[in-house]
Amino acid sequence: MSVPAPELPDAGAPLVAVDGLTVEFEGGVRAVDELSFTLEAGRALALVGESGSGKSTVAGALLGLHHGTGARVGGRVTVGGIDVGAAGAAELRRLRGGVAAMVFQDPLSALDPYYAIGDQIAEVYRIHHPGSRKAARARAVEVLDRVGIPDAARRARSRPHEFSGGMRQRALIAMALACAPRLLVADEPTTALDVTVQAQILDLLHELRRETGTGLLLVTHDVGVAAESVDEVLVMRGGREVERGPVARVLSAPSEPYTRELLAAVPRLDGPVRTVPASAALSKGEPLLEAVGLRREFGRGKDRFTAVDDVSLTVRAGETLGVVGESGSGKTTLGRMLVRLLDPTSGGLRYGGTEIGGLSERAFRPLRRELQMVFQDPVSSLNPRRSVGESIADPLRVAGELDDTRIRARVRELLDRVGLDPDRYDAYPHEFSGGQRQRVGIARALAAEPRLIVCDEPVSALDVTTQAQVTALLADLQAELGLALVFIAHDLSVVRQVSDRVAVMRGGRIVEQGTVEEVYGAPRDPYTRRLLAAVPSLDPVLAADRRERRRSLETSREELAAA
Repeated sequence: MSVPAPELPDAGAPLVAVDGLTVEFEGGVRAVDELSFTLEAGRALALVGESGSGKSTVAGALLGLHHGTGARVGGRVTVGGIDVGAAGAAELRRLRGGVAAMVFQDPLSALDPYYAIGDQIAEVYRIHHPGSRKAARARAVEVLDRVGIPDAARRARSRPHEFSGGMRQRALIAMALACAPRLLVADEPTTALDVTVQAQILDLLHELRRETGTGLLLVTHDVGVAAESVDEVLVMRGGREVERGPVARVLSAPSEPYTRELLAAVPRLDGPVRTVPASAALSKGEPLLEAVGLRREFGRGKDRFTAVDDVSLTVRAGETLGVVGESGSGKTTLGRMLVRLLDPTSGGLRYGGTEIGGLSERAFRPLRRELQMVFQDPVSSLNPRRSVGESIADPLRVAGELDDTRIRARVRELLDRVGLDPDRYDAYPHEFSGGQRQRVGIARALAAEPRLIVCDEPVSALDVTTQAQVTALLADLQAELGLALVFIAHDLSVVRQVSDRVAVMRGGRIVEQGTVEEVYGAPRDPYTRRLLAAVPSLDPVLAADRRERRRSLETSREELAAA
């Protein structure tokens, strides 16, 4: 059954009008409290704030996603002339996709793993545009091509797991664009993407707005992303508006203390570099861990590929080595090899002067506790059926500690050391926030009293204030315990803030390494310069200039390829 097109709003009416919006969940939790704002057609507004500030709840309210959930929604929300709160099922269906469309934060969970990408886009199109399957498939290919998916006709037959993270996000944007909506709601569309893919997604959203006149509501905790993408910023805290205004004014001259706190927490390429009292002596110390010509291959026969290729590096006691690069560059594989969670296919790995790359698991076990890892996703690395105290205690039990009283006392001490309440020993992972779960992961790594910790994207999905707290915690622990850290990240601003030296990876190889001053101040490799150019800027004017430079570079590449 076809769905008629929605009625257009009155001339001059805003595309989005939110008046006194309140959203309260079960248990009396008020996620949004008396929020009001408008968004004109063709304009872009960013909702910015920490995790839990109510940003995503507001985004869901614009599409009526709280209907039937038990949430109590008050106030009035109008989108494209439709009163969302009073709309019935048929009118909501007209709204979703036809008038407004949403790009969700996690494309892997938003896309059906069973169906081809093109079929999923075609299904959305046919709901709002009755016609043949052939026409719907043609539209799917058209929008996939528009968002930059190469060989779109062929890739439309691919399933989500066959796309990279950036390509899946582009596919979600294509699905949202299939019915040419007047409003695009993008909920953290670049979270956990590397800087170059993030820049591509932001450039794409900008181009689509310019070409189609689509309005944009951007939900983000990354203030730099907002600077590159919108006309106005609305800062939220505790479900309420803190500050709103033109992006240039809010970011350059914020009027509220909370906004200034948010901006101060943002890591910047022009900010101060890491200072460690003993850093001047680092180069004179003995190497703690040395990798020589490390190589790691996966698969067999025609499916064999090399994830890490001829990588050599040194980590000295007490220093932080940052490892940066795009997704798929081999950073995580390298990190896992450094702590022997993966065995190298070839190459040498020396710890304290002893070759450990070829040791059997039995022979390596006494050294296992000295090399630990903090994983990227604490949700999947913590057992949801066990308390956090039990998870932190595991390394102690493996090391032979059997006295439950001493184990509990040690775990409580570790919880306190990473800034968590020791009385939450018996709490489960789902009872903690993202930043708190990452602290639990750090506590578990510290339990074995290691000399080196590999941190794999430890702050990639955290808001800027929580990022600052976690990186400050790592720095304090390093200074206190003399730890060596390998800090793996795709965020070059964060790496600059926490590292003594930096290694840049591409295609499994290190293309450049040196001190922070050398790599960031005078990068030698063109790839490093491209990574640095993709880092978001808090200056909207500079952000626009960088966008134009990226467009010019891309145009030059296309012309060169055509020639």
